[in-house]
Amino acid sequence: MRLDAPYDIDLEYVQRMMAWLLFVDPATVAKRHAMQLGLGAAALTKFCHKRLRMKTTAIELNPQVVAACRLWFKLPKDDSRLSVVLGDAAEVAKHEHWAEQVDALQVDLYDHEAAAPVLDSEEFYRDCRHLLTEDGCMTVNLFGRASSYEHSLKRIQAAFGAEAVWAFKPTREGNTVVLALREPVEPKRGELAARADEIESRWGLPARKWLRVFKQAG
Repeated sequence: MRLDAPYDIDLEYVQRMMAWLLFVDPATVAKRHAMQLGLGAAALTKFCHKRLRMKTTAIELNPQVVAACRLWFKLPKDDSRLSVVLGDAAEVAKHEHWAEQVDALQVDLYDHEAAAPVLDSEEFYRDCRHLLTEDGCMTVNLFGRASSYEHSLKRIQAAFGAEAVWAFKPTREGNTVVLALREPVEPKRGELAARADEIESRWGLPARKWLRVFKQAG
């Protein structure tokens, strides 16, 4: 986090977790609902709430993580658009209260060992799909150079359908962001390029670069 821009996203893989923006009309973003499963350093939560002006819900199991984000990382207090919920992501994903309520679901669930995602079953990814609105999208942080990556990708494809799944190349640090749409779409390259231009001009994310390192995974 930069002190002069606490609501911007600095890390490359975290920026890529915003790639769902390529699949929606930028004019509708502020009317949508973003949910993070795993708060981390709150970069996604802050960006969605402050920069995109979205309704934003973050689910975090560890109260110490929430406290640290509020103390050190400029995570705002809850308000009419922001809700930080102490809870288990697996239980939230199954809860009917959230069914078909989330437009952008961002999943980054690692423990302190960071060997593989804490929640990584086909059942969990099916539950995630159930959270999404009709044109909703999930982005997941995986370790693309780890042995678990191909297994994780196959589980996501089984839950969403292979034609609905897109993947980035790994970052230098090895993070691979996978994107899964509730319903598959076939956007034209020109349409994606136009969206990328608008994302860069509106929010400063390197969306043009995304198109060079991003493709359907099926």
